[in-house]
Amino acid sequence: MMMPAGTDQLGSLMTKLFENSTEAIFFFDKEGQALAMNPAAEDIVDSDILRQLYQGNSHALCGTCRGYTSETELRTCLNCYFSSSDMEDIPSFQVYLETKDKGIIPYAASLHLIDQENSIRVFMLRDLTRQFKTQEKLYQNKMMKHVMEAQENERKRISRELHDSVAQELMSAVVDLRVLKYMTADDQLLKKMKQTEALMTRLLQDIRNLSVELRPAALDDLGLEAAFRSHFKRVEQNYGLVIEYESCLSEKRYSNEIETVIYRVCQEALLNALKYAQVDTVKVTLLEEKDMLQLTVEDEGIGFDPEDEPEGTGLGLYGMQERAELVGGSFSLISNVGKGTKVLLRVPVGEHKEEA
Repeated sequence: MMMPAGTDQLGSLMTKLFENSTEAIFFFDKEGQALAMNPAAEDIVDSDILRQLYQGNSHALCGTCRGYTSETELRTCLNCYFSSSDMEDIPSFQVYLETKDKGIIPYAASLHLIDQENSIRVFMLRDLTRQFKTQEKLYQNKMMKHVMEAQENERKRISRELHDSVAQELMSAVVDLRVLKYMTADDQLLKKMKQTEALMTRLLQDIRNLSVELRPAALDDLGLEAAFRSHFKRVEQNYGLVIEYESCLSEKRYSNEIETVIYRVCQEALLNALKYAQVDTVKVTLLEEKDMLQLTVEDEGIGFDPEDEPEGTGLGLYGMQERAELVGGSFSLISNVGKGTKVLLRVPVGEHKEEA
């Protein structure tokens, strides 16, 4: 059992708290005149306001205050707690002050009557900037997740529509055209029909490719392994890029969000290699180690200096970084001129595994 501190020791501790606290502490009398301020409080207000406070100006703090948050307004001075003659304690409210070095800062404030006989109140302020930034980042991440989820759902819808409706209708037209070839002996007409058939067949293949690029059905139905192999096959057929793929996942499944992030980052990394690396071969590795799913895409191409402005818009790299952060992962890009480029994505999956 801890013994209570003696009066002298308690007084010493309270003095140290007052002098060293990062919270600003003001003591005011019943007229609103400042009796004392700790160093943290003096650091907030500029010299003119500070002088007015010590000279006893009861409204000096109003010169740096930019309003408090009420039930109806984000910032208001109406019925200010501080100017109220009511001596009730206000344990917590939010106030904005114009500081001398950091501009307008939000504070969590409290107002307590500590000496009823002499009507002395203590006004304490705690900087909320860090909490606000954390909340803002959390809100942005949630909104970004909703946006990306909506994008993927729309991609899936359009992909299925192209595959199940447009492609099927076009295929029916191609079949009808093939039947019509046997219903005429006109050489000129047959030649034109063959040209039209070839054109429609290429269009059909383009629609199927577009459908898969928008959202591969294999990713939803069979997982990363199948989606990767299907995507790599199309890239090799369409662009001649050889992809050396190595994986130890077999048929493991993960959450839809994680599988989508891994797939999209790999898709973007391969596209960048096709555009800029000037190589014939790219190596892709996907493995799980200690509850971390790791994707590596590397080439031995011309590389670039990461400090230089990226070719194109640079949005691809930003998008990969953003996707990684949304699932709590890390993204890094290593490149040197003449020594190739390596993209590394690591995503925690300990709580997201789904067995096939």
